[in-house]
Amino acid sequence: MTDSVSDDPGNERTSDGRTSGGPSEVPDWELRFRAPRVSLPRWAREAPDRSLFVSDVTGTFELYTWDRATDARRQATDRPNGTVSGGLSPDGEWVWWFDDTDGDEFGVWRRQPFHGGPDEPAVPGLAAAYPSGLALGRDGTVVVGRDTEEDGTTLHVRLPGAAEPTEIYRHRQSAGVGALSYDASLLAVEHTEHGDAMHSALRVIRLDGSPVAELDDTAGGTVESGLSALGFAPLAGDSRLLVGHQRHGRWEPLLWDPLTGEQRELALGLPGDLHAEWYPDGSALLVAHSYQARDELYRYGLADGGLTRLDTPAGTISGATARPDGEVEFLWSSAAEPPQVRSTTGRTVLEPPGSRAPRSVPVTDAWVEGPGGKVHALVQQPPGEGPFPTVFDIHGGPTAHDSDAFTAGMAAWVDHGFAVVRVNYRGSTGYGRAWTDALKIRVGLIELEDIAAVREWAVASGLADPERLVLTGGSWGGYLTLLGIGTQPKNWAVGVAVVPVADYVAAYEDEMEALKAMDRTLLGGSPDEVPDRWAASSPITYVDDVRAPVYISAGVNDPRCPIRQIENYVERLTERGHPLEVYRYDAGHGSLVVEERIKQVAQEIRFVRDHLPGGPAAAR
Repeated sequence: MTDSVSDDPGNERTSDGRTSGGPSEVPDWELRFRAPRVSLPRWAREAPDRSLFVSDVTGTFELYTWDRATDARRQATDRPNGTVSGGLSPDGEWVWWFDDTDGDEFGVWRRQPFHGGPDEPAVPGLAAAYPSGLALGRDGTVVVGRDTEEDGTTLHVRLPGAAEPTEIYRHRQSAGVGALSYDASLLAVEHTEHGDAMHSALRVIRLDGSPVAELDDTAGGTVESGLSALGFAPLAGDSRLLVGHQRHGRWEPLLWDPLTGEQRELALGLPGDLHAEWYPDGSALLVAHSYQARDELYRYGLADGGLTRLDTPAGTISGATARPDGEVEFLWSSAAEPPQVRSTTGRTVLEPPGSRAPRSVPVTDAWVEGPGGKVHALVQQPPGEGPFPTVFDIHGGPTAHDSDAFTAGMAAWVDHGFAVVRVNYRGSTGYGRAWTDALKIRVGLIELEDIAAVREWAVASGLADPERLVLTGGSWGGYLTLLGIGTQPKNWAVGVAVVPVADYVAAYEDEMEALKAMDRTLLGGSPDEVPDRWAASSPITYVDDVRAPVYISAGVNDPRCPIRQIENYVERLTERGHPLEVYRYDAGHGSLVVEERIKQVAQEIRFVRDHLPGGPAAAR
C-alpha cells in the first residue's frame, strides 16, 4: 500500500520537531503515519464512474468503493488485520477481494455488490490457496491462479453460466495469470517451466487449455530476458498483446499477436525501464519511465509513433491509469512531499478526509564506485553538520529498488537526528537487466559488498559517524541486516531486522512455493543440491560472530519469512546471552494497522537510541 496525502501548510513546528495545536503534542513522525492515505483509484472498464481504492482512514487499510458520479464512498471490507487485495468486475457491479487469515496470504476470493450487500464466495468450488493472479472478463468469465505446496501452480476458468470452475493449467514451477483478451477467448500465462524463476516466458492458450503460441526469450539458453504480459488490446477483434521484455538489457514494450506471430518492438529512445498499458481506446500507450530512482509519464501514439511527455513533477509515480477521456491519473510522491493522487490536468483526483501529513526533507543522490560498478544511494539528513548517527535502510525484494518517494518510516529517523542512506545494490531493479541479474550464487554477500562500499563513502564524506551506524531493513532487507551484522561485525553498531530471513534453509522449508522457486534460481539449486552456497548465504551461519545488539520483529503468520526460522536464530543468540530484543505480532509479512506500525517504529527507534554508543544523547 502506498501513502497518498499532502502536507498541511498551517502546521507550526516546535524546536523538537513536534506539531503544536492543543493540550497534547504529537510528533511529526507519528502524524505522517496517522494522516489518512488513499491509493490510486482503479476504475471499472465498462463503468468508468465506479472505482475502488485502498485507504487507512479508519486506522486500518481497507478497500473502499467510489461512485464518481455522486462522489459517494463506502467502506467495502472491515477486518482486524486489514485488506488491500481487490478489484472491480469490468461492469462495475462487483467488488472482488482476497480473504486470508490474519495476513497469512492463504485464502479464497470473495465478492460483494458495488453499492453494498453480503459477501459471497466468488468462485465456489476452489479451496484456499496462495493467489497467483486473477482475470475478469467482460462477459463474466473468471480466471483464477492458485499456488499450493501439493499442486504447484494451477489455473482455473469459470465460464459464464457455469457452476464450477475447470482446471486448464498445472505445473510444479511457478506461473500466474497474465492477461485475458477483450473477448475472453485468449489467456496469456506467465510461466517459469524452464526453471528460471527470475525470467518468465509467455504462453497464450484458449480457455479450454489448448495452446495457441509461445514466447520464450530464455529458449536455447542464450538470452536471459524476462517477459511480462501487460494486457491485450482493449478492442473487439484485436488479438495483440502488450508485452514487457528485456532483450536489450532493460524493460521495454513490444506488441505481439499470438494468432499471427507478428512482433513489433517499440523503441522509444528513453534510457530507463519502461512499463506500458493501453489507453482505453487502443490508440496509444501510457508509458511509465523509471530512471535513476525517479519516474515520468509519456503518451506513445501507436499510429504515428509520437512520444509526448506528460506533465508530472519530479519524484516517484507509484501507479498511473488513462481514463476514457484521455485524462491520466497518477499516484505521486517525493522524499519530501507526501503522496497525492493527481491528474495531468493539474487537479487533485482523490483526497482523504482529516489531517494532512507533514513534509520531510528531500533526498540527494550519491554514486559510489563498487566492486560490480557504480552503486546508486539515496541520502536524507537532518539539520546541522555531520557526521551524524546514520541508518542504512536496506530495501526488500530483492528485485525492487528504493526511489525518491515519501516514506514515513525514513522520515521518522530523520526527525530523531539520524541521516538515512538507502542503497540500490546489485539485484535491484531499475538499473538494467545486468545489474538485477548479477545477484546469483553468492546471494546476500553480493549486496553487502555494495552496501559496504557506500558505507565507506558515507564515512569518508563526513556524513556518517563510523561508531554510530545502524543496519536495518524489512523482508530481504531484514535478511541482509542479519547477514551483514554477522559477516561485517565491525561495520555496524546496531542491527534492526524486520520480518527477516534468519535461517535460510529453514525458511526455504516453510515458505511459499513460488519463493522456493526463486531461491533455487538465485542460488543455483535447492539446499540438498548446493548446501555450501546455502550455508554461505544464511545469517545463522555467522550468528556467533555478531557483535551489534539486535532487534527483530516478526509476524507470526508470515508465509514469506516464516516464524520458525527466526526462532532458530533467536535461540542461538539467546544461548550466547547476546543483547537482543524480539517483538512478535499477530499478522503476516508486515501490518496494515496504523497503530501497530507506529508501535513498531517507536520500538525500533527506542532500541537503537538505547544501544547506540554514547546512549540516547547521541541522537535526538
